[in-house]
Amino acid sequence: MRRFKNILAVYGDKVGADAVFAKAVELARQNDAQLTLVDTVTTRHASPRDLEERRKRLNRLIPAVKAEGVDNVSVDVLVGTPFLEIIRQVLKAGHDLVIASADGGVSFNNVYFGSTATHLMRKCPCPVWIIKPDQAYRYSKILACIDPETNHAQGNELDIKILDLATSLASANQAELHVVHAWEVEGKDRDTVSSEVRDDAREAILLKHETVHRKRVNALFADRPQGLKTPRLHLPRNLPQKAIINLVDTLDIDLIVMGTVSRTGISGLIIGNAAETILSAVTCGMLTVKPEGFVTPVAPEHERVREPEPV
Repeated sequence: MRRFKNILAVYGDKVGADAVFAKAVELARQNDAQLTLVDTVTTRHASPRDLEERRKRLNRLIPAVKAEGVDNVSVDVLVGTPFLEIIRQVLKAGHDLVIASADGGVSFNNVYFGSTATHLMRKCPCPVWIIKPDQAYRYSKILACIDPETNHAQGNELDIKILDLATSLASANQAELHVVHAWEVEGKDRDTVSSEVRDDAREAILLKHETVHRKRVNALFADRPQGLKTPRLHLPRNLPQKAIINLVDTLDIDLIVMGTVSRTGISGLIIGNAAETILSAVTCGMLTVKPEGFVTPVAPEHERVREPEPV
């Protein structure tokens, strides 16, 4: 698997840093990729002594990285609002993957999850891999989340990208590949199934709509990337968030691969709060991807303005 060539791993004093480090080194070795390890510190805490200590700690990791067969490794300490500086680093150095921990050291509802991880999923232009501190190191089950349109020839680039990436990871980890497409009854039939109709009539309507969605998925699979092994398909009638959370719990999923931006490609626009809701409810990791042409709303380094320190 050589999907990533320039990996950025956020390594600090947060719970889960070791898991981030291990996964980043593994991916860099598998992909023969460049690896950059960074720590982040807000401006108000960026004393010269603190910056020096953080850089020394990162430098001490380099021999361990090279011992794993990753020769192209560098370190840096980013000063400012963490998510802004991480994204600016991506823009400056052309990273194609960011790996970070979901836990800031206290709980999943703390500032790190509520700010940095969420902002990265929404606004980082490259894929973002959020790792949970206590998740399994080896992945045995991967879940790809898709939402194909009726016209599979257009508008499904993001779904194909998700399938392509999930397939590569499943192959590299010799993992089971599961695909989920949650659906609901649409149009006038929605009112019909919620009214008092005969059971056989309701079942006929549900079967009709499930068949439509199954055809959409099958059409997408027909355009699937080369080498995609037959995944196990799940077509639950449910909200995407609930369907994904239920499957993660039922199947003991290790990694979710999903998109976070609407098909319109509007900068920073997330599909509701589905990704955050899912991440806060599961114990597995999440790899989020953007559609082609996505433009981050974060200004690059040379266009930056002075931001107020986060409260």
